[in-house]
Amino acid sequence: MELGRFSLGMGDRFGREGAAQLDAVMAAGRLGADLTPVWNKSNREHTIVGTTPADTRAAADAAVRAAGWTGPYRVDADHINLKTVDGFMASSDFFTLDVADFIGEAPAESDLADFVKANRRFVGRLAIPGASLALDVTDSSLAEIGRRNLVAVRQAAATYRRIASVKGPGTFVTEVSMDESAEPQTPGELFFILAALAAEGVPVQTIAPKFTGRFNKGVDYVGDVSRFEREFGDDLAAIAYAVQTFALPSGLKLSVHSGSDKFSLYAPMRRLLHARRAGLHLKTAGTTWLEEAAGLALAGGEGLALAKEIYVEALARYDEMCKPYATVIDIDRARLPPPAVVQAWSGTQYAAALRHDPANPAFNPHLRQLMHVGYKVAAEKGTRYLQALDANRVTIGGLVTANLLEKHIRPLFVGA
Repeated sequence: MELGRFSLGMGDRFGREGAAQLDAVMAAGRLGADLTPVWNKSNREHTIVGTTPADTRAAADAAVRAAGWTGPYRVDADHINLKTVDGFMASSDFFTLDVADFIGEAPAESDLADFVKANRRFVGRLAIPGASLALDVTDSSLAEIGRRNLVAVRQAAATYRRIASVKGPGTFVTEVSMDESAEPQTPGELFFILAALAAEGVPVQTIAPKFTGRFNKGVDYVGDVSRFEREFGDDLAAIAYAVQTFALPSGLKLSVHSGSDKFSLYAPMRRLLHARRAGLHLKTAGTTWLEEAAGLALAGGEGLALAKEIYVEALARYDEMCKPYATVIDIDRARLPPPAVVQAWSGTQYAAALRHDPANPAFNPHLRQLMHVGYKVAAEKGTRYLQALDANRVTIGGLVTANLLEKHIRPLFVGA
């Protein structure tokens, strides 16, 4: 099962925005950017919202019918592992194998020795075509890479084989995710991780490394953009060389789990994708839910009251909301507006604080990050929240479509 050169992972916490998301993807096609839409939802998100993987499949299929989408689309079992994968088997055809928790776990010495032996042919000066620097490879550096990553690779392989045993090889897309690890993987390390995955027989089609800098939820990149650009280009080179060297799937591409809205990175990423004719999978995570909250606020009345209520309750339960996402948020609590201030806002003021517009002085990235991880509060509103979405479908749908098309697709994929 192929994924295509460009694909877009579209989070939809409450399963109501699929048609609006597809409107953005179809508009991208008219602009010359062909994207495969992928609806992604993790076990953690299902647990918090109270949904099941079957709900995500049903929502995706319904959106496809409603929008008249005729192209391929996928449903991603996002950030799963051996403990959680079985519940996604029937509904998913894309599996993100999250092995970050196993990075750094010591492998058996015999496994490590086999890894070093298998890759000893690269010892010396390794010049990866298109990379900015050659690598000095030694037995010691190979052993270091193996110690850090071999157990994680074996875990990915075990999960892949479990899925293949149920669904059959070639019937699903395999992604390997390492982006929530403590330290970034270097391009050279990525090359040898791919060597290990190939040796395990994992037909990986996308791989999500951890990059340098901060990839916080729903806000822009924090770090050295020029350094990221070099790293991204070297990762593209490492992947292309790994495909050639290890007979991995020809469509293997980078997956960027951006937490969304890494606007400062989109232009250099687009330039490199165009120059290398490389592919990309971008996960836009939970910003669709934030557009829902903004749309409710702009609707006024009950919608605005509900949006305010969600923020106030999320603030009161700050630790509970933030703990599961501690590694991917950076909130200054002193810059979160107190409830009395928010209660006095108009819908326009609320939306201005929440929506990611760096040029708007009212934008508050701390409030946005809290709301990003505070969707549990909205879920607890149950039918009241869902009915509010349905009652304000036109406003919310327009925001969802514009957010994906104008802030993500156009600057990253059009012209790449």
